[in-house]
Amino acid sequence: MEARAPRPGVPVRGSGSGRPVMAALDLLGRRWTMRILWELSQAPAGFRELQRRCERMSSSVLSARIEELTDARLLALDGDGYHLTPLGQGLVEALKPLGAWSRRWAEEMGPATEGGPE
Repeated sequence: MEARAPRPGVPVRGSGSGRPVMAALDLLGRRWTMRILWELSQAPAGFRELQRRCERMSSSVLSARIEELTDARLLALDGDGYHLTPLGQGLVEALKPLGAWSRRWAEEMGPATEGGPE
């Protein structure tokens, strides 16, 4: 069965509206998706290298995510391996403010403790 990425205009997990932002959140919320995007934002990689960088995630999960991200036009494959498309690069840029916010959030929350609050 072919993996299909969430698409704007089509209902997705958690939303029947088909709003583009809901489709994007569905795609980005899938296991390992953000890590794959992050790794490829650093440098292109072939399948095995990407699997190694992602702490040896299973080949079946990696294959499914690559298929979804390619279907979503965020990744492409060429002689250097998988790389972000201009649309994928734009997504990584769009996420930078979230990274900045998360660092401020972490500072405000203070050090994490094993087991959480008592």
